[in-house]
Amino acid sequence: MGQPSPHHGDAVLEAIRSPSSAATSAITASWCRSAIAHGLDPDEVRTRERLDGAALSAARAEHETMLAVAAPVLDHMFRSVGRSGCAVILSDANGVILERRSGDGDVAGFTAAGLVEGAVWSEAEQGTNGIGTCLFEGKPVVIHREQHFASRYVGISCMDAPVYDPHGRLVAALDVSSCRDDHGPAMAEMIAALVRDAARKIERDYFCRHYADRRILLLSDDAATGSALLAVDRDDLVVGASRAARLHLGLTDAALALPPALGQLLGDDALPSFDDAERAVLRQALAQAGGNASRAARLLGIGRATLYRRMARAGLSG
Repeated sequence: MGQPSPHHGDAVLEAIRSPSSAATSAITASWCRSAIAHGLDPDEVRTRERLDGAALSAARAEHETMLAVAAPVLDHMFRSVGRSGCAVILSDANGVILERRSGDGDVAGFTAAGLVEGAVWSEAEQGTNGIGTCLFEGKPVVIHREQHFASRYVGISCMDAPVYDPHGRLVAALDVSSCRDDHGPAMAEMIAALVRDAARKIERDYFCRHYADRRILLLSDDAATGSALLAVDRDDLVVGASRAARLHLGLTDAALALPPALGQLLGDDALPSFDDAERAVLRQALAQAGGNASRAARLLGIGRATLYRRMARAGLSG
């Protein structure tokens, strides 16, 4: 890992004192939060907060399902970036590192930097950094070397993206960090794109796992907000929506408390009809029977003549 610049702290404090820099730079705005809101000193060498074994186990247990879903994504991500000296890290919404993947030759560097399981990387604890600033802003960030608040972290490059749970709440930050001097801004941006895609995959898989007993509809897939997914029950009522779907449709927890009808939510103002429901049942039975009317009638527990009368009433050909 590169050596801290002896002038980094001075540069941070000078930027903070500028009356306009915080308004024009997201990094300086984060530096201001670090110094003013959190009372941190860029040159301070402080003991890093780290959860003990029991507290870390409790944090991991709280996110058991998310970690199970994320594990293969983290493994795949590490296979893509690990040989270049990067670590793949997943934290919870408090900035606590729950998982880390790193190569054997890079373990010492990441451990010395404090990028270990149980370490707390919130912005309030560490100042401007990939994990903490991503969680504070709720959006992808790249914090490259001297963009860190603390002088002790200027040798690290961090590429992060937020992860939202099946209810649209911020639940984690996915991070790829490098302690190598040869990782420049261009490489950081390329890796950042991989991180964003991986975070969105964790969100999709987490949503589908949570609503495994429901029908999942994909409304859209946006690079910025992720996959707009709806979970629909057997009566076509919407019982769940991903963050992207909530943003797209203006949904809130209150709106989903009494599940809305799918058609109404998607702009179909037609009133519910018993005729429509019967038509759907008949078509499903015929589809399961391969078009055989006698078999469809048996599936529905009615006579063949009754089936034909109902088909005629529903406008279905025999």
